[in-house]
Amino acid sequence: MKISEILQKKSVSFSLEVFPPKKQDAFLGVVQTARELTELKPDFMSITYGANGSTRENTAEIASEIEKCGVTALAHLTCIGANADGIDNAIARLKKFHIENVLALRGDVPANMEKEEAVGKYPHASDIVPLLKQAGFCVGGACYPEGHPESASRIEDIDNLKKKVDAGVDFLTTQMFFDNDMLYSFLYQLQNKGIHVPVIAGIMPITSSSQVERMVKLSDAYIPRKLLAICDRFRDDSEAMRQAGIAYAIDQIIDLISNGVRGIHIYTMNKSAVSRDILANIDSIIAAVNR
Repeated sequence: MKISEILQKKSVSFSLEVFPPKKQDAFLGVVQTARELTELKPDFMSITYGANGSTRENTAEIASEIEKCGVTALAHLTCIGANADGIDNAIARLKKFHIENVLALRGDVPANMEKEEAVGKYPHASDIVPLLKQAGFCVGGACYPEGHPESASRIEDIDNLKKKVDAGVDFLTTQMFFDNDMLYSFLYQLQNKGIHVPVIAGIMPITSSSQVERMVKLSDAYIPRKLLAICDRFRDDSEAMRQAGIAYAIDQIIDLISNGVRGIHIYTMNKSAVSRDILANIDSIIAAVNR
């Protein structure tokens, strides 16, 4: 099923994300995790795509396994460093596995390349959106409530996002954020810019204090005082930190749903137990708003 159809039917969607293994010998373990996550009956599951397409074959294969379990799959596709043949081949592979939904992304510049060297025929995600639409896919895009790290300003970032939506994006999924007020401000700015596609909120449960350092390094995300206090208080007790981090994510999600956000997307880090614990506390809430 196309995700655009799911979003039309539901007031709030619930989705999960997994990432393929970097090493092939871990492939079966990730497939098993993906299957476990499908048992939670999410509306869809997304599968990431490694830097420079390094895990592209696994992405399509895992997406196919998810579809076999009766859950809609959303395959990521990056365009950084890609040429026309590369994108055509990626589209053909997704078609081969009967995938209907693609998240169009620029992607990260490989560590061994300069940005100028990595940019190919398609420097922006908006450049491949028309190709994916022509191929019949439902297309999603990424957005950044705190602004894209490479944008000169919030205005420039939203202008670029408008180009992506005008190119044909059906929905948007946010980068992780930990302060809901930042999302609400961002959504207001999108409305003012004429961007009206559904926006799905991306939530990263912080279950270890070391995760905070990685999140700041990767996305320069703002960490609220409340979350910093949790990490400081429980950093030496792994189970207490896990429970507190899950509780923080649940509190975030309940507030988002109460304020009309269209979807909740959990960045699982391939941890099925964490997603199960979160869903156990919000399943009745999601069911209530979708009646």
